[in-house]
Amino acid sequence: MVMDHFGIGFETGHHVIASDLELPIAPGSIVLFTGDSGAGKSSLMRAVRQQLEASDETVLDLDELANSEELLVNSFESPLEETLPLLARCGLGESQLMLRTPSELSAGQHYRFKLAQAISQKPDWIVADEFSATLDRELAKVVACNIRRICDQSNIGFLFATTHRDITEDLRPDLHVHCSLDGDIRIENEHS
Repeated sequence: MVMDHFGIGFETGHHVIASDLELPIAPGSIVLFTGDSGAGKSSLMRAVRQQLEASDETVLDLDELANSEELLVNSFESPLEETLPLLARCGLGESQLMLRTPSELSAGQHYRFKLAQAISQKPDWIVADEFSATLDRELAKVVACNIRRICDQSNIGFLFATTHRDITEDLRPDLHVHCSLDGDIRIENEHS
């Protein structure tokens, strides 16, 4: 069956993004999926997530975290001496931000809050589709650099998909999966 919307034709049904693809994913690592929209990066990331969950790994998706209406500084179960540095590492260190509720934040601030919220729960893995898309590009690089440090110190793994390649150098992913619209998938392993 072929569907046609707004002059774009596409087929429904089974679509293979990659077959016989093996990704050497290690616990406590950063896996970055990059590529243009429609290249399959989000689908590949979801497949990896499903495999991790099937292996009894705890996986938190930023998009699935519930919103709290507590003040940011009170939204965490961890002690204040852990919460404040975590908020700062996620770009929410200003005192006026800590005294707001999530609904009072901008889209970029809310994204960083969800990232801090996920990290505070100390799962095995954190998943974020369109990582850093709502952040200005300089702040995205700072957050990416801090995520690398958090990963190294906490042993939390991260699965990120994004069209923004400008964060790659600061994020220093352990595994970088480049997806292209022609179906070509290139893998860079930091440790190979």
